[in-house]
Amino acid sequence: MEIPIICVKNGNGPTVLLTGGVHGDEYEGQIAISDLARRLKPEEVQGRVIMMPAVNMPAVLADTRLSPIDGWDINRCFPGDPRGTFSQMLAHFMDSFILPMVDISVDMHTAGHSNDSFPSTNMHYLNDSAMRAKTMAAAEAFGAPFNVVFAGVDEGATFTSCVERRNIISLGTELGGWGRVNIDGVRIGKRGILNILKHMNVVEGTPETDQKDGSAGTRHMMVNSPDVYIFTPRGGLYEPAHNVGEKVRAGDIAGWLHFVEDIDHEPIVLHYQRDGILWFGAGPGRVTRGDTVGVVMSDYDDRWNGN
Repeated sequence: MEIPIICVKNGNGPTVLLTGGVHGDEYEGQIAISDLARRLKPEEVQGRVIMMPAVNMPAVLADTRLSPIDGWDINRCFPGDPRGTFSQMLAHFMDSFILPMVDISVDMHTAGHSNDSFPSTNMHYLNDSAMRAKTMAAAEAFGAPFNVVFAGVDEGATFTSCVERRNIISLGTELGGWGRVNIDGVRIGKRGILNILKHMNVVEGTPETDQKDGSAGTRHMMVNSPDVYIFTPRGGLYEPAHNVGEKVRAGDIAGWLHFVEDIDHEPIVLHYQRDGILWFGAGPGRVTRGDTVGVVMSDYDDRWNGN
């Protein structure tokens, strides 16, 4: 199984790692990084840019989140195992061979087929205030409309956590979803990774961070409490009340869970528990018990009260 790795190196400077296709059904990063890999010239670079547009190539070719070879979600098996399954071996390669060379990592994701997301960067809340400031500065340079700081979700075995354990700046993205290529997500992603190269002085120029709505830069947000998540209590057909990016208030109707196979069963009405902006929304209409159909983000407060 061939996995493309494009490395452009010249002179002296930091190493930037750009990864896409960790989940095969998340397209915007794959497109943005492939585009940069074709265009970036060594004479434009001071440092090194490692580009992996399709990290999980079996899943990319199968258009799935999980690897069709071993059924693993590679982003839940870091730091991996050199004697494990395909996904575990690949995770070990990323952790043990690629990451020791890296100064900053941008891992590009979307919500895949399962959800929709408003275009954003994201990062873990870091107790190290200096590294937290560096990561937030990188997010501002990337220039997505939002940067979401979160905690408490899959933090042990993800690539993000692997990067953080090595004290490397780690930035993620969520640039769309619903099993489609998000036009704004691709635009934001292409501009964002070039902005990161400028921010790290690997290429010349100043990051461009103006937003389509006229705002000057990125708005920092947070997801720091279980009550910002909306879960389905049972299986059914979910009708959302809002699109991602819309303002919502606690008590508003989030959506209706329909039971079309039992027409006498009244829909279950789900409500938001927090004020904010809808970051993630439901993707496919049919859901199962426990699915996440909404995540509400609120303005970032450095007096963090998450767990």
